[in-house]
Amino acid sequence: MAAAVTIPNDYGYIAFVAVAAFVTVTYLALKVGRARAKYGVKYPTMYSDKSVEFNCIQRAHQNTLENYPMFLVFLLLGGFQFPRLSAVFGLIYLAGRIVYAHGYYTFNPANRNRGAFGYIGFFGLLINTVIFGLTSTGFI
Repeated sequence: MAAAVTIPNDYGYIAFVAVAAFVTVTYLALKVGRARAKYGVKYPTMYSDKSVEFNCIQRAHQNTLENYPMFLVFLLLGGFQFPRLSAVFGLIYLAGRIVYAHGYYTFNPANRNRGAFGYIGFFGLLINTVIFGLTSTGFI
């Protein structure tokens, strides 16, 4: 049995948050590029043996990339049933990633925890996606 998915009128909010996610990841990538020049870390080296500062900047970007695929999946799928709520959760997550990165940029890795509130958005998206899956399969 096939389930029909209708794209809600408010799904455009999801598109805007997806673009904001691209801008966020690009911003973090540019910070790494500048740090490579400043601290003399050439490609393809991922981390420096000499510069904790570079490693903090790189790690903030890398951790964001590690979560990025699932964030987008949850944003796009959860947005089918809850477009506005998913958009808000997505923005909370992205704001958390920026605060997380700027905490890391203090070169005290413990400060990255300032961005932990972003996981409210991430887990909100996860819950929206689970509910979408359950309703689209007829379980609820």
